[in-house]
Amino acid sequence: MSTALLDHKAQAGARNGGVPARRAVIRWSWRMFRREWRQQMLVLALIVVALAATVVGAAVATNTPPPAGAGFGTAQDMATLPGGPHLASQIAVLQQDVGPVDVIENQAVAIPGSINTYDLRAQDPHGAFGQPMLSLVSGHYPAGPGQVAVTDGVAATFKLTVGDMWHQGGQTRQVVGIVQNPQSLLDEFALVAPGQVSTPSQVTVLFTAPRGKNAAASLGSVSQYVVTRHDAVASNPLNPETIVLALATVGLLLIALVAVGGFTVLAQRRLRSLGMLGALGATDTNIRLVVRVNGVLVGVVGALAGTVLGLAAWLAYRPELQSSAHHLIGPFQLPWVVIGPAIALAVVATYFAASRPARAITRIPIVAALSGRPAPPKQVHRSALPGVALFVIAAALLSYSGRSNGNGGGALELILGIVLLVVAIILLAPFCLVVLARLGRRAPIAIRLALRDLARYRARSGSALSAISLGVFIAALVCVLTAQRYGNVLDYAGPNVASNQVIVYTPGGGNGPGNGPGGSSPSGTASTPQAQAAVAQNIARGLGSNTVIELDQAGANLNHAAAGRSWSGPIYVATPQLLQAFGIKASDVNPDADILTMRPGLSGLSDMQLLYGDNGNGSGGNGNGPPTSWPCPKGQCLANPVIQQVGALPSGTSGPNTVITEHAIHALGLHTSPSGWLIQAPHPPTAAQITDARLTASAAGMTIETKSSTPSSAEILNYATAFGIALALGILAMTIGLIRSETARDLRTLTASGASSFTRRELTAATAFALALGGAVLGTVAAYVAAVGYAWDNPLDGLSGLSSVPARQLLFILVGMPVVAAVVGWLLAGREPSVISRQPLE
Repeated sequence: MSTALLDHKAQAGARNGGVPARRAVIRWSWRMFRREWRQQMLVLALIVVALAATVVGAAVATNTPPPAGAGFGTAQDMATLPGGPHLASQIAVLQQDVGPVDVIENQAVAIPGSINTYDLRAQDPHGAFGQPMLSLVSGHYPAGPGQVAVTDGVAATFKLTVGDMWHQGGQTRQVVGIVQNPQSLLDEFALVAPGQVSTPSQVTVLFTAPRGKNAAASLGSVSQYVVTRHDAVASNPLNPETIVLALATVGLLLIALVAVGGFTVLAQRRLRSLGMLGALGATDTNIRLVVRVNGVLVGVVGALAGTVLGLAAWLAYRPELQSSAHHLIGPFQLPWVVIGPAIALAVVATYFAASRPARAITRIPIVAALSGRPAPPKQVHRSALPGVALFVIAAALLSYSGRSNGNGGGALELILGIVLLVVAIILLAPFCLVVLARLGRRAPIAIRLALRDLARYRARSGSALSAISLGVFIAALVCVLTAQRYGNVLDYAGPNVASNQVIVYTPGGGNGPGNGPGGSSPSGTASTPQAQAAVAQNIARGLGSNTVIELDQAGANLNHAAAGRSWSGPIYVATPQLLQAFGIKASDVNPDADILTMRPGLSGLSDMQLLYGDNGNGSGGNGNGPPTSWPCPKGQCLANPVIQQVGALPSGTSGPNTVITEHAIHALGLHTSPSGWLIQAPHPPTAAQITDARLTASAAGMTIETKSSTPSSAEILNYATAFGIALALGILAMTIGLIRSETARDLRTLTASGASSFTRRELTAATAFALALGGAVLGTVAAYVAAVGYAWDNPLDGLSGLSSVPARQLLFILVGMPVVAAVVGWLLAGREPSVISRQPLE
């Protein structure tokens, strides 16, 4: 009798090792990341900075504007009723038709000795809808007829503290608390108990209409006072959240392009370790997983660290933002709809950045990997046609978007066109490296080697060139569009006045709503021209100035009788005092000139009309009105007036940059009248001086205008150029560092062969110059493709607007940046590698 042992048949596992193998590979990747995180500090730092900037930028952008639906509380509808005998019946109608309401009564009270006012407000602190509009700072809310709570501004004006007795308006009340409106810290009021405002000048009723009922159309005569939250909150697809998320996406795309080179170098450093892993039986999938997990770890760690850093910076900056935005902001009142996707984008960007070197590393044979020798690069011949085709498609989409300008369409085409341009830049970057290598065939040996290596190792240098090109594209596009917009002599753009200038307007005068940021609405009564001139002199003395220039107008205006933008801006009279104030002699003026202007190019513009009489309003248009018929009617219009350019006139959009001569005044039989006074102070006025000037002007029913925050074209161009060059040089420095790290073996070979430091400097300088030049040219070409495409059929800014070329800034980008890159590369290179005779063990 015999026995036999039957073995169980082995169960075949997954071909790639299954879950246990993936778990082991992930643990090994985590250990390698903890050991070599310093070698990945570059990509980590970029992600941390990008996420921190996204958190802070998104928080500031979304919290700076007033809260959406401010003034509604928690209600969906609001009725603002004027005071009067019908007030009680109107409130009763609302209560009967819509149900619960929250009534807030306001009575405007003048501050003694001042033109400012505050509101005496009766509001229930625990009302159904108004609680978000009222908060207690200290003390308690008023509970009876003899109690009042005031805001900080009212308390400071009347020198009140909690517990004081306040004698105001013939009544005595005890101050029991300090309150504020969290949605508007500029709202100054004294809060009393409901029913304590006897004659309200305005009553706000908050309510929420029943579902399906349109409160703005179903309340009879009260409907005219009703506004819904939906109507008050404008819907704009280009809101701050969308803009910040788009900027974060572009920034993380640049980081991903730079990270490709970083992960490629890291994979080369781990080549022997990965070869050993393959020798032990790891599949290509497992090896690719090692590199990809490392990319995900870099993204996760960088995103979390950047988010924490951004939150810390936001919490530190939040009090200052509350003070400037004039409303309360919660510590974690953050746009998580932006921050969440930005964190996910950081992880996704590093994952895809690591995928390319992960695929490349598995193509190296195990024996070659164990020897530490990277595989020679494969010659990949890719056509430039896809990139060129995307350029053409993007230009067509942008042209359609430009043609739809002002018609409420084209937003989707604009976004898609920009996206296709970015993709085209990425596709054309490797082709540009091939072109540079071919152009350098007859260059010295060191330059030829540098250009050849850039073309051979396109996996690392192509992504770097794409990142540099994208940075230049953004800067060049801003420069081109800024030059186009500021170069329009009709719809003039720029700062309104110089920093040391103040314009005092007569009642009803001014150059637009609000009369600028320093303007104030008139509250006094109109006075005689002599009294108004005296007010202007008093304001000038307060500013320490003796230069007061009267600004007269004659009811004249300019118009361009052609398609496109029309005239905008005031036209003052060229009085002898005005010309003398700006150093213009009578001999400098053409006796036949009708218009003097400092706007470059206006004198050579055809189809101009000088409107007067019923057609002229003397204040200018909005820059995009319809053209007047050509030729213009006699007695109301002068065709092709003689325009002389005088550079001594001021350049501010609200100042006398364009004036009508006395010759034209007499020839056309016009009458002049003062509309304001221009004060030129020796120094820019302080905030206190501006406040005093505003109060002085307002007491006479006049307004003032001071310098706005609108930047000049030079400021935008210079900042955009500096940004583009700094971003490109930063990416270039990171790329050169990665390239030197990856080509350390070649440098050792060159040094052992007798290459001097001069040769090594030539290699680095040529590499930096080639990448900078290629990025500058490709980015600038892409910017002009976008600008030309958008302006092709644009009804306001056609191709003629691109005649204003920012030559100086483009020369800085196209010539200065490559030269600076080459010089810096030359200075920082040349150091002999520390180890020549042996390959260091990783």
